[in-house]
Amino acid sequence: LRENTIIHALFIPAIAANLVKTINMVATEHAHDQAGRLENIPQQPLHQIDTPFEKATFGMGCFWGCDSLFGATKGVLRTRVGYAGGSTESPAYKKMGDHTEVIEIDYDPQTISYNDLLDLFWNNHEYGLTTRMKRQYMSLILYHNEQQRQIAEASRAEEQVKRAPEHIITEIAPAGPFYPAENYHQKYRLQGHTDLAKGIGLTPDLLHTSHVAARLNGYLIGVSGLKQFEDEADLLGLSKDQVQYVREYVIQNEGGGIFC
Repeated sequence: LRENTIIHALFIPAIAANLVKTINMVATEHAHDQAGRLENIPQQPLHQIDTPFEKATFGMGCFWGCDSLFGATKGVLRTRVGYAGGSTESPAYKKMGDHTEVIEIDYDPQTISYNDLLDLFWNNHEYGLTTRMKRQYMSLILYHNEQQRQIAEASRAEEQVKRAPEHIITEIAPAGPFYPAENYHQKYRLQGHTDLAKGIGLTPDLLHTSHVAARLNGYLIGVSGLKQFEDEADLLGLSKDQVQYVREYVIQNEGGGIFC
């Protein structure tokens, strides 16, 4: 009996250890299996974002460039380009009348201020800030409320002091009707990456309203840089392949210009 007790004392811990090892192996395999399944779940691109917003509307040259600039700016939720500032009804690109190419921006005022947007406006004109161009490409601020008007006029006065003796010719006027530009103008840089646009499920309607489309339209030409893209890539609902694809373009184009 004493010998049997000794044998049991020697072997029971070993059996228990093997049992624990087996349980751990099964648990690890299960975790890996679950992780693999999670990786295979289709990503959901972040098209719609439900955040209170305000609007800003600017004309600063060709609207392709400013669509990319503001689209990848932190705090901007959506962008769309179009025609505004004139009186011609139902303008189109080939029949713009007295309208100007503008960008309409939906932004989160808790993240970025109207003054911050104006800083980008003053410092990223294609042309027309101090040189008079045809009305299509003129420098234009269309305000949506009295507060924006006051901020815009004060900002222009400050900018004039900085740029003297040059004379800023930017017009400030109330926002009237906005006419969205043709779809081929919306998210122009992103639409050049056909597979990526298809991969995020971009539709004609989403060209005007998608959050992720606005972001990618800027990131693809290097706007806001690699760090910001990597910080928010997962939040945009992109697949690993899509993240890597965009990352390569951010690295390649960061620090370059925004206009064609």
